[in-house]
Amino acid sequence: MAHRYPPVSPYAAGLSGKCPRCGRGALFQSFLTLKANCEACGLDYAKADAGDGPAVFVIFIVGFLSVLLALFARFSFGLPTGAAYGIAAVFAVAATLFSLRPLKATLIALQFRHKAAESRGEDAGGGPS
Repeated sequence: MAHRYPPVSPYAAGLSGKCPRCGRGALFQSFLTLKANCEACGLDYAKADAGDGPAVFVIFIVGFLSVLLALFARFSFGLPTGAAYGIAAVFAVAATLFSLRPLKATLIALQFRHKAAESRGEDAGGGPS
């Protein structure tokens, strides 16, 4: 008989960096490196792969906010261009480091929740051959 686990919110598991199956074990070994498996429930993390998704989301979101911040600092406060760029660069680095890990964990938890897997290239039936 397989052990049953109560449903875990992928967002709660992602933001806390916990196992997407049990919500208790740590997901990460280091800053962005996944552990081999969950120490609480034994879930194998070998197939967990968020790919480039977290980095792309962070680039688009943080990049947009950094440009807005630079423009706001430059034209609202009259800061020199270099100072506005410096403020935006510090914000971009801090926001990237703050958001990349929880976003990666959330995407992995969403993959687990929806049982996402790589496509095997097989026709799902119904399409022209």
